[in-house]
Amino acid sequence: MTHTNDDTKSTTIATVDTDDKPDTVVDDGDTLAAVQPADTPEADGKSASGADDENAPAAEADDDAGTPESDDASPASDDAAQETPEIPQELPVLPVRDVVVFNYMILPLFVGREKSVQAVDAALNGSRYLMVCTQHDEQVDDPTPDDLHHTGTVVMIMRMLKMPDGRIKVLVQGVTRAHVDAFTSEEPHISARVTPMPEVDSGPLTVEQEAMMRTAREQSEKILSLRGISTSEIMSVLNSVDEPGRLADLIAANLRMKVSDAQDILECVDPVARLELVNKQLMKEAEVASMQAKIQSMAREGMDKAQKDYFLREQLKAIRRELGESGNEDEELEELARALDIAKLPRDVRKEADKQLRRLAAMHPDSSEATVTRTYLEWLSELPWRKLSRDRLDIRKAKVILDEDHFGLDKVKDRILEYLSVRKLNPDSKGPILCFAGPPGVGKTSLGRSIARTLGRKFQRISLGGMRDEAEIRGHRRTYIGSMPGRIIQSLKQCGTRNPVIMLDEIDKIGADFRGDPSSALLEVLDPEQNWSFSDHYLNVPFDLSKVMFICTANQLDTIPAPLRDRMEIISIPGYTMQEKVAIARRHLVPRQATSNGLGENEITIGDAAIETLVRGYTREAGLRNLEREIGSVCRKLARRKAEGAKGPFRVTPALTQKLLGAPRFLEDEHEKELLPGVALGLAWTPYGGEVLNVEVSPLKGKGKLILTGQLGDVMKESAQAAVSYARSRAEELDIDPGFAEDRDLHIHVPAGATPKDGPSAGVTLVTALISALTGRPVRSDLCMTGEITLRGRVLPVGGIKEKILAGVARGLKHVVIPAQNAKDLEDVPADLLRRIEVHLASHIDDVLPVAFKPN
Repeated sequence: MTHTNDDTKSTTIATVDTDDKPDTVVDDGDTLAAVQPADTPEADGKSASGADDENAPAAEADDDAGTPESDDASPASDDAAQETPEIPQELPVLPVRDVVVFNYMILPLFVGREKSVQAVDAALNGSRYLMVCTQHDEQVDDPTPDDLHHTGTVVMIMRMLKMPDGRIKVLVQGVTRAHVDAFTSEEPHISARVTPMPEVDSGPLTVEQEAMMRTAREQSEKILSLRGISTSEIMSVLNSVDEPGRLADLIAANLRMKVSDAQDILECVDPVARLELVNKQLMKEAEVASMQAKIQSMAREGMDKAQKDYFLREQLKAIRRELGESGNEDEELEELARALDIAKLPRDVRKEADKQLRRLAAMHPDSSEATVTRTYLEWLSELPWRKLSRDRLDIRKAKVILDEDHFGLDKVKDRILEYLSVRKLNPDSKGPILCFAGPPGVGKTSLGRSIARTLGRKFQRISLGGMRDEAEIRGHRRTYIGSMPGRIIQSLKQCGTRNPVIMLDEIDKIGADFRGDPSSALLEVLDPEQNWSFSDHYLNVPFDLSKVMFICTANQLDTIPAPLRDRMEIISIPGYTMQEKVAIARRHLVPRQATSNGLGENEITIGDAAIETLVRGYTREAGLRNLEREIGSVCRKLARRKAEGAKGPFRVTPALTQKLLGAPRFLEDEHEKELLPGVALGLAWTPYGGEVLNVEVSPLKGKGKLILTGQLGDVMKESAQAAVSYARSRAEELDIDPGFAEDRDLHIHVPAGATPKDGPSAGVTLVTALISALTGRPVRSDLCMTGEITLRGRVLPVGGIKEKILAGVARGLKHVVIPAQNAKDLEDVPADLLRRIEVHLASHIDDVLPVAFKPN
């Protein structure tokens, strides 16, 4: 431990007396233990460097750096002490800053303060004894008696040497502890009356004392070993000391301690208690030495591993060069730089790429951070920043392609042709965001492929169903190995162009949880005013999506958030009519299923009548999936006949269809020839198309209670209550007993109770069925109806008119009642449907009843 005084450094040296041996110095790299003769009274200039008395040398010598003294080997033993002149009662006092001197401790001191020099001179002119006292505060330059500890050590001046700068260097040896009774003077130096504190005889060693001494020796040996110091000579000296007090002083003189801790040990007169204090300091020093050794070992291992890795990498490079393989990281960096040049990045993106390239060049090539940065640069170089595919803007040819791929869907085709026309006249126009909404199986996804084929663009489909992680859209943060851009950027990389057709499938089925809300992330993607600078979390640079044509699909619009729905142009695709299904099956489904089941194009013929039988008897859907499954089933059965030896071609008739598939699952005349009083047929819309609902009302004896069954929703329950209120308010005009609400219960039931039902569309049907039940007049069986009612009997408009009419026609009904305000929706209904069913417009319930109770 070093001590600073007047901007100079000095080293504490703990020494022990030896016989007349030459001076030796043991250097452990940190402290010095000098073993010098203790009987030389004159200074010979060979003393080791010490500490200025102004900077009082600290007892900082390690326990592993001191040489413990032995009674047998020390001239300063008890025999020598008996020859020492008696210590005077009054002694000069030498203040020291940051060291505590112990008995038998030999150390050099640099003395520079005037009062200290006077004290040394007085001691040399007298008995050669000094009282060394440690200062309370080492920062005090001119200490007074109040600044000194009253317990110190009487030392003998062994040597003295005057230095060229006016200071003197003295070599002193601790003689005995002493207590200051009183300070007698302060000028020209501090003097004091002292009382020596002789060592207390601890008597014969007890088992506990022997254990404490062994612990002290073992801790000292442990510390020496941790510091890499040879322990044999030092431990032989420690083992030769068999007095607890002397062993404690010997170890304390060489321990690194705070001045306050050393002073506590000095003031402890009881040898056993003093050894216990030293043991505590040894344990603390052992922990520190263990941690220091561990830190040094870890640092050494890290350096060894780095050197080993460097050596192995150099060998690997040499091996690769011998094999003719590229093992130079510089070549990899050059390839990345060339790829970035070819990619023609925008200016801001290239600036970021160059920055990451410079960082990569400074990284260790095998580090995880280098892997992340290298992957990031590869993504930047592979994205189509400026690559555009050329649009096919021949409107007539585009119409031919659309007609080839899809039958019907005139509204959708017209919208696509309008987009192409605008692009032809204004190439800088922003891409539209189309959303195809309709039941499953109507061809929404395949329509997107046809649009890409028509435009001559690449096509990519992204399924959003069940997506809950926002990072799927915006990408992951570039903070770990394995992070990737979002699905949008990945699709652009796969396409290789900046203007593909990207279909976002099932946008109505996006979820949200603790990982974020993907629908909110899509707001930026699907907004033409924002997506020109879309920022993916992984890239962290803007990418222009304005040239991308996004097409979304959904089964229902209610689950799409309003802000997201506002960004899209909704195009409704209802279910197909019978004629459309027959035409699509003949053109597309039959050839595809025949080929997939091993039949040639000319080996199977399914007539239109057979297809109509499949549609009416085996499928009830708005789309075509089940129809294709049934056609596939027919083809498989014919393929089995062919495999068994039958020869084609096979012609499928309605009779053969029933023979192959069994009895029809649905009957065309499923509805009753005549309806009982209290029964009416209503129309409902579902995400899977229109449906016909039976509404049944049965009056019972009771007290006017309304019973609702069939798993009805709140809105439908309110419609039922409104129907009852309307019937009560018009009871006399409708030929209804006015007291029915008091002496009868009304049970309203909608069959298929396992299916939840809700919506206002059944209001008209509920009123009609209720009036039929109360008057006993049956509703005509070939009539279906839809519309919302009010308490005054008004009929309000509803949605899904085309799907509902389609369901009525599929059921074989001849008449339908719709709200008068829905007349505008008849434009979307194909003319062939309107020819098969008569539409009645109603603005009030009075317009419905004459049609409902008219005989078939």
